[in-house]
Amino acid sequence: MTPETKKNIITRPVHFLFNWRPFPIYELISYVFMYASVPMLAYGVQSYNIGIIKVIALSILTLYSGFFAALIWNDITDADLDAVAHPSRPVPGGRISKKKFFAVALAFSAMTFIFAVLVGVWCLILVGATALFVTFHNKYLKKIIKIPAYSEIFTPVQWLTTAIFGYLAIWTVIPQESSLAFTVPLFGTIETSGFALQNMILLVLFTYFADNAHDLPEGIHDVEGDRKLGVKTYATSFGEKTAAKISFAMFFVSGLLGTLLYFRTILTPIFLVPFLILWIYTLSWSYKLVKVDKNNMKKLGTIVGRKGFDYLLMSYNLIFLDVFLQVINYHFHIV
Repeated sequence: MTPETKKNIITRPVHFLFNWRPFPIYELISYVFMYASVPMLAYGVQSYNIGIIKVIALSILTLYSGFFAALIWNDITDADLDAVAHPSRPVPGGRISKKKFFAVALAFSAMTFIFAVLVGVWCLILVGATALFVTFHNKYLKKIIKIPAYSEIFTPVQWLTTAIFGYLAIWTVIPQESSLAFTVPLFGTIETSGFALQNMILLVLFTYFADNAHDLPEGIHDVEGDRKLGVKTYATSFGEKTAAKISFAMFFVSGLLGTLLYFRTILTPIFLVPFLILWIYTLSWSYKLVKVDKNNMKKLGTIVGRKGFDYLLMSYNLIFLDVFLQVINYHFHIV
């Protein structure tokens, strides 16, 4: 094997992953802050040591690996859907075979589980359960279960892991104030407080509504392909106009939940002010989708879906920025 061949074996998969989907560079960078934000929020503003830094780093590695694994598995299981709605994607577009993509998915899944178990057994159980559900949901359930809007009701589950994982990592590795404890032999103890548990649930609800709100406009764009294959989304179950209205309502609720998160946690106006601006901006685009004529809904649905996802992503980034600045001030007494 020549040096050039060895180089291609290493660089070609990396090059493929970076060109597999048109990820904006800001999105790829923002995931790092997103995955770091939750353990930082759960840990609070106090002295940082190697223990908390390790938890944050492993959380990023676990969730980033899981993000790629979930998307790749989705591309594999949804190849028939993508052939209609997204024919340029790697499998229907012929850029990679299902067999090779399956191997890539296995590699990212293995990394996810390895990093998760380095955090703790409970974190491994969480990502394992999520992976099983998402696999069966994408491969079978969303195509055979006929409950109205089933697919989009349960699609956000994989993003809820982001909100739960960071809290669970802190509770099992670096316990804080404890008024609740759950112990299972061989798996260890989860120690937390009722207040912290409520905050995690609040973040989970925010994530669910914000993610679902952005999924619905994308479902409007994919409505024809989903109808042909019997996938139950809000758009296929209730019509595009109704889906747009439900999406707007979900964006509205997510903003209230994000604001409540500010009042209940250590977050400051550094989070709240830009979050409210971002929320109002996203709501304005969602309102346009409600009012647009049916002929232009698909095109606008793609735009609103993208802006809605940015809203979710940047909300987490604002949590990271706020807590990070508070920690810097705590250590160096800048203010």
